[in-house]
Amino acid sequence: MYGSDGTGDEEPLFRPYAVTGGRSEPRYHLAMETLISSMSIPDDEMALLTPEQEAIMTLCRSFRSVAEISALLRVPLGVARVVVADMADEGLVRLHQPRLNQGQPDMNMLERVLSGLRRL
Repeated sequence: MYGSDGTGDEEPLFRPYAVTGGRSEPRYHLAMETLISSMSIPDDEMALLTPEQEAIMTLCRSFRSVAEISALLRVPLGVARVVVADMADEGLVRLHQPRLNQGQPDMNMLERVLSGLRRL
């Protein structure tokens, strides 16, 4: 989400919170470890997406956590949460919320998050 002016200085192409309409919180709780996958949509609908939505759709062809999306797109975590939640409401992405059994973390989910962090 950042561009270069040729001098090596990276500056934002947009103000991150302009993308969210000034909202800093999603409409519902979205943990940073929530895994996201993109839905298949026709090319004509893909052309209607914002650049941020299109980038998230491309990234989430394989499972990505909200934290990974934030890091890879270099946007604040709050912005990533709001955009992803909005996309879920529109049916563009599927959320895979972690399920905790009796207060114990899901080891499989933790291993996937750790693996994703190592790939960064």
